[in-house]
Amino acid sequence: ASWWLPVAFFLLVATLFPFALGPDPVLLARVGPGVMLVALLLAALLPVERLIRPDLEAGIHDRLALAGVADELVIAAKLVSHLIAFAVPLLIAAPLAAMLLNVSGAALGIILSAILLTAPGLAALAILIAALSAAQRGTSALAGLMLLPLAIPLLIFAAGMTDPAARGAPLFLAAASLLLTAITPFAAGAALRAARER
Repeated sequence: ASWWLPVAFFLLVATLFPFALGPDPVLLARVGPGVMLVALLLAALLPVERLIRPDLEAGIHDRLALAGVADELVIAAKLVSHLIAFAVPLLIAAPLAAMLLNVSGAALGIILSAILLTAPGLAALAILIAALSAAQRGTSALAGLMLLPLAIPLLIFAAGMTDPAARGAPLFLAAASLLLTAITPFAAGAALRAARER
């Protein structure tokens, strides 16, 4: 039900940034792709504390474990659902943000590709951090901030896609997202078991 929060934040950044930079369309077109990528990263922070903790406190994970459902499978399902709820609305909102930032159609295509490649990695990091912090009281406010340093490599590779000279950026970005997506069910599953036993 909170899918609109990242989208609202994403569009809010795209709306406010021209006020800070001024109405120069050339400047906006030059920095627009970078602004959209930073907005994507910051929007990924919003739902982190709601991904694992509410279900853990409600006992849902305990019931699933008693039913014989592996924690890795639960995390994989959460990862897929979070990716869909997070990435699809932002992909739909991206053209509107591009118009606000005077981003060209060609640059928008690159940004959409970057979002497609970055979103799985960001979703995996969000799930992993949510699982790691779920059992720690008083860390919900810090959980989102933990994502920032870990997501910087994804942001660097995504920004590299906007540079024609950086031909390997899409491959590195896809590899990083794939690696994070592959290890998250196992790492977050172990963290979820530890959190449930506390």
